[in-house]
Amino acid sequence: MPHIAVDPEKPGIIGLFDFRPETAKPLGELVEVLLRGPNSLSRGERELIGAVVSRSNDCSFCSQAHGAFAAAQLEGGSDLVERTQKDPHNAPLSDKMRALLRIALTTRDSGKSVTAEQIAAARSAGATETEIHDTVLIAAVFSLFTRYVDGLGTEAPDAPEWYAGAARQLVQVGYPGLAGAPGGR
Repeated sequence: MPHIAVDPEKPGIIGLFDFRPETAKPLGELVEVLLRGPNSLSRGERELIGAVVSRSNDCSFCSQAHGAFAAAQLEGGSDLVERTQKDPHNAPLSDKMRALLRIALTTRDSGKSVTAEQIAAARSAGATETEIHDTVLIAAVFSLFTRYVDGLGTEAPDAPEWYAGAARQLVQVGYPGLAGAPGGR
């Protein structure tokens, strides 16, 4: 049960964004830029970073939602996402994505723990400065969101079809458009 009075029809961060639209706006804009804006990493790859960090943070809502968003936008779909969330270091990904996920998971633990060796490995695997920057920021933002969602005791749907429906809408309309869409925000 949530610790504050949020709309029970709006799970996870969706209810919190509805509760405080004035804080939701800049957070939503940041997520839209990070996960859907122009970038050499695909939208699915960026969602996958968020999903892996969320799973590592033990956030049911974020890991399921962003796992579904990644699956809808990646070749390999939900099987690839599940395999990556369970074992990111041995998932069937490019060397670059595995190196970026190492950086993301280290950032999740402590930004100060990211090493020059991890950055060099990502660069050696072909990661650009922007990709490294955005990976760290995605990991930091998803850690913030996990603490936001869990700290206020929000609930997560147990229905995979809910997340799949939200993913279909996200692909079509982006994060800002999910707010009023049925089955989405």
